[in-house]
Amino acid sequence: MIQSAFSLSYSDNGVAWLKIDVPNEKMNTLQAEFSTQIGAVFEELAQRSDVKGMVVYSGKPDNFVAGADINMLAACETAEQAQELAQTGQQLFSQLEQLPFHVVAAIHGPCLGGGLELALACHTRVCSDDDKTRLGLPEVQLGLLPGSGGTQRLPRLIGVANALDMILSGKQLRAKKAKKLGVVDQMVPESILLNVAEQLALSSKPHRKSSMQNWALGGNPLGRSVVFDQAAKKAHEKTRGNYPAVDAILEVVKYGLQNGIEKGLEQEAKVFGELVLSPESAALRSIFFATTAMKKETGSDAEPNTIKRIAVLGGGLMGGGISHVSAVKAGYPVKIKDISNDGILNALSYNYKILDKQRKRKIISKAQLQKHMLSLSGGIDFTGFDKADVVVEAVFEDLSLKHQMVKDIEANAKSTTIFATNTSSLPIYQIAQAAERPENVVGLHYFSPVEKMPLVEVIPHQGTETGSRTSEETIATVVALAKKQGKTPIVVGDKAGFYVNRILAPYMNEAARVLLSGEPIEHIDEALLNFGFPVGPITLLDEVGVDIGAKISPILLAELGERFEAPDVFDLLLKDNRKSGKGFYRYDTKKKEVDKSVYQLLGIEPKAKESEVEIAVRCSLMMLNEAARCLDEGVIRSARDGDIGAIFGIGFPPLLGGPFRYMDYIGITRIVDMLNEYSDKYGDRFKPCERLLAMAKEEQTFY
Repeated sequence: MIQSAFSLSYSDNGVAWLKIDVPNEKMNTLQAEFSTQIGAVFEELAQRSDVKGMVVYSGKPDNFVAGADINMLAACETAEQAQELAQTGQQLFSQLEQLPFHVVAAIHGPCLGGGLELALACHTRVCSDDDKTRLGLPEVQLGLLPGSGGTQRLPRLIGVANALDMILSGKQLRAKKAKKLGVVDQMVPESILLNVAEQLALSSKPHRKSSMQNWALGGNPLGRSVVFDQAAKKAHEKTRGNYPAVDAILEVVKYGLQNGIEKGLEQEAKVFGELVLSPESAALRSIFFATTAMKKETGSDAEPNTIKRIAVLGGGLMGGGISHVSAVKAGYPVKIKDISNDGILNALSYNYKILDKQRKRKIISKAQLQKHMLSLSGGIDFTGFDKADVVVEAVFEDLSLKHQMVKDIEANAKSTTIFATNTSSLPIYQIAQAAERPENVVGLHYFSPVEKMPLVEVIPHQGTETGSRTSEETIATVVALAKKQGKTPIVVGDKAGFYVNRILAPYMNEAARVLLSGEPIEHIDEALLNFGFPVGPITLLDEVGVDIGAKISPILLAELGERFEAPDVFDLLLKDNRKSGKGFYRYDTKKKEVDKSVYQLLGIEPKAKESEVEIAVRCSLMMLNEAARCLDEGVIRSARDGDIGAIFGIGFPPLLGGPFRYMDYIGITRIVDMLNEYSDKYGDRFKPCERLLAMAKEEQTFY
């Protein structure tokens, strides 16, 4: 017999205890087949007349309910089937809400999506004050809306403005914030969570005052209309109309408030069904599945070595960020080395600023800030490096300097110490040429700012003339380290630009060519923002710094050929002493605006001639073609890794699912036709690569 995820027990004082414990799973997730199991619970409760109240709690030590199982959506072939799933959840939660006695949810750990919708159907919610406890409705991040009553119950509980903020962003609230907003009624230490819930269950059911209800709904139709207009404006600034779920959420919440909760639930289920079948949701769910699968992968067949201490070479921007994720996220003691005390102070102050910001926002306490700062130390010599298990190098992009670093570490650290280089352009095998133990040398390419960017590229080298390749243990160890630092690692090939910079360079070069053809700077940026990128390519050039771009370009050109030849834009700007913070835009004004003197410098008269769509297609086609080449050459191990790398590394539009899913969606034959068309128009750099030509011929797809 299948063991139920829901079990009832009873106390002598009249409290029923409903335990949620999904068998053989670490996390509780709600699944379609549970409806009969919950039905059995309601039948059992209906037989009893002695129940005075009920506590709903989790049998797991560190989570309440982490959401509904997304896998069940993949089985839906029609919008009606997905709508039925939502209706089933709604009916069960409505039955829970209509129980005649006081039902209390006792929440510890993640309470997300369907888990929070279940808790909202209870009459009272009490949560633990533990840092693990998080409450939220993250469905929008999967291109969906909450489909089991969330769009209807949350606005009635905490007000339209706060509810829309939560549902449209998918943000997760810590316990303190959830209590402040009224998502939970009480917050208590975990040790007394169940006792407090039990006492509440024995008290009478709470009744909402009508004035409170009126306030929650926006006070009056006019006030409500203003709230919706503001929420829509704010959401569209971010999404630019690319995410159908955003408009759907606004529509369904509004509809329910105007027509009552019953009608609101009907509309919620109907729209949920439609969104499940949308290509945007399919793409966003594919990212979720990919990252979930990647969490279980080790990057190698070997077991990772134990890490106890980390050292970082270089106290600059990257060194500061790498030391931060190593100490604060991963929890290791970190030693920073720089050639000057100023460099050490810079890295320590970088860490302090991030932590102090968190303290001011009450995310961490003063004691936690001090504890994190104590795990960081620095110096201008190699004292303490003999205890480091991994040394991450973040010095200037200079091969002879990096060779010196390899020699210094081998002289001052253990024979097992891993040397991980954060180079963005130099091949790892060239750096390993200076090593006596090349098997310990690996690339670990972070993206700036390190504490925010989710991706890291792990780059094993294939061996030097004098020595062996990166060992499997080294690969497994740095993959495990990256995960502890809160990163998503992808293992990529040791070729110029690795994967992310290699697909980014042709895209950026093309944007620069579009600029040289006379298109206005903001027109180019808007085109790619509306396509779905988080920042426009010209803004990105400013952020990265023209000087950095100019350094990487010759390396890519030398190794990969003339399609990587950069237009003259970079040289002209460098001659005019424009580096990061001073490039195409002015940053000395209140509002970011184009620096018009750039046009004069480049000798162009700006005038919008091409449509936004034309510009977006022209730039992105270069990226798609290069991504296919990378897969063909084994730079990435799979289309999935290529999609995650592009989305997490450079913000490729998530709603398109990544370059490879997007090519599948458009059709490989159509992509090849477009590349040929652009090749005739703009030159050979657009010629489709061998991989795409072969796939078009065989009518293949990447997935």
